[in-house]
Amino acid sequence: MDLSVADARQIFYDRNVQGVVVAKNLAMSMDQRDFATRLAHRVADAVKVEIEIDDRIVSFAKLVNASKRQVGKTDPEVITLSALRALVITTIYGRGGLSRSAETVHEDELPAGSDAPQVEACVLPLLADLISGHSAHFLARSALTAPAVLAGLGIAVHHTTPWAEPSNALGSDQLSRLLSGIRWERDARYWDGVAAKAGASGRLNFSGGVKDSGGRVADAILYPATETGRRIRGL
Repeated sequence: MDLSVADARQIFYDRNVQGVVVAKNLAMSMDQRDFATRLAHRVADAVKVEIEIDDRIVSFAKLVNASKRQVGKTDPEVITLSALRALVITTIYGRGGLSRSAETVHEDELPAGSDAPQVEACVLPLLADLISGHSAHFLARSALTAPAVLAGLGIAVHHTTPWAEPSNALGSDQLSRLLSGIRWERDARYWDGVAAKAGASGRLNFSGGVKDSGGRVADAILYPATETGRRIRGL
């Protein structure tokens, strides 16, 4: 690279000692070896949403923040890339995806009976339609934008994929019925103890991780007769 030995040594020192560690979410957004990250970007690019304030139609990708762990109140984005990626991963793997949320997903590690083209051909339109149909809840920054809620939702969506366990398979109409009555508002009456914790003031904290709460959210979505299933439906 036409560098002197002295310059190369200095670069080595500066990069490895003085260098600032890149934020994990930002690094993940650049990882083109990760199948889930690539697919999350494609899902975001495939969805168009209407911004009611000025009647603009924008790509959902513009509402996805790829550099932060959490979206701030003043940020124009409504969801983080890692949250969208959690939805993608649990859609692919079901509950097994909860433990993969912080891992690189390689194409040769996809579920048995599937391959990368099949997974993309199935998951891309499935999640694009899901996000489009719930765009108002995303724009309102409802509970649906929380990583654990999206992970739980992905587990439910997984049951509609061709490679899901046949005994737990769901049709698209069945999934729609399960989702139709859910109260997505950030309200303690619905989400306290499921995907969030209410403080003394009653304010909800959705900071619980995907692994901590994703399974509870999935159970509440899939089993409406349970206590948590009735809770998130306001019953």
